[in-house]
Amino acid sequence: MSRHAAKKAARGRAINRELEDQGVYCRSEGRNTMKEEMPEAYKDVENVVDVVHNAGIAKKVVKLRPIGVIKG
Repeated sequence: MSRHAAKKAARGRAINRELEDQGVYCRSEGRNTMKEEMPEAYKDVENVVDVVHNAGIAKKVVKLRPIGVIKG
């Protein structure tokens, strides 16, 4: 889903509360900025990492879990 489509899909949703329920705490200047951070707006990171690893561009060494987003 594109960022534009994510903003449309986020209407009526409390994105910051949804992320907090998953243990991710966000801070932003406004609602539109927060809408861009909804999980559906991102590609599956595991698929992206696998493609990059298999292409020889990078090497997998550790798996990280986000704990916060700061966007201004």
